[in-house]
Amino acid sequence: MLLNTYQKVCIAFLGVLIIFWIALFASGSKEGLYNDLYAFLYGLIPLFGGIAAVTGYKKWGGLSTILGRGILFMGLGLFLWGVGESIWAYYNFFLDVGIPYPSWADLFFAPSVFCYTLGAIFIARTTGTRFALKRLSGKVFLILVPIAALIVTYYVIVVIGRGGQLISDDTSVLKSILDVAYPLGDAISLAVSIVVAGLSFKYIGGLYKYDIMGILLGLALMFVADSIFSYTTTIGTAYNGGWGDLIFTFGIFFLTCGLLGFNKLKNPGSDEVVAV
Repeated sequence: MLLNTYQKVCIAFLGVLIIFWIALFASGSKEGLYNDLYAFLYGLIPLFGGIAAVTGYKKWGGLSTILGRGILFMGLGLFLWGVGESIWAYYNFFLDVGIPYPSWADLFFAPSVFCYTLGAIFIARTTGTRFALKRLSGKVFLILVPIAALIVTYYVIVVIGRGGQLISDDTSVLKSILDVAYPLGDAISLAVSIVVAGLSFKYIGGLYKYDIMGILLGLALMFVADSIFSYTTTIGTAYNGGWGDLIFTFGIFFLTCGLLGFNKLKNPGSDEVVAV
């Protein structure tokens, strides 16, 4: 598996974050400077990864190519998520708000999910998905996966997390909407990616297979992390640097690392692959 410079830096930074999180967990800390610092630091992965993708998408033909659009929108989604996490950190450090939810940070978190989905759809159009969808099995797969994702989302968020109530009396309407919207958006993105992976892997070839698998795994982890976040903020047990943040860290890492993996090009006139 060929890694480029961006991916190597991303992996090294993940190693630092894992050591940091283990130290936090061992100390038993649930509030304070180091917890807030961890939440800020892991937000740097999508922030700078998104900048790298948004500024580098032109090498794929820019907006004139479908893959270029896919990389741009997924990179924009990462960037928006990173900005949202930076605003979250501002609340932590300067306004002394431990869990700023809902807050201005959600103005950036919310559209990031839309960008992920749109980017996945564009990337799907560059693979063999359109050929696989001509078969009956492909059409059935396309229908069943999103339905299954919606059922799982409803059960986890509404039935388990909210005791069967979509909007409870002690929760604001905005929070109730966001509690469902975040995991639902992740579920839709995940469903799209599963369809892409399930229908087009044999058309993709080996060069970007692991990068697409990384994006798929990242979306799955983001769905789990957002579900945990919605649940813990509802019952009042959420805190910076907890298990939920660890899953967010891995989710955003796999999304970023997978997307940056597209920064591999073949030398013209040869089969040599170059990581740049």
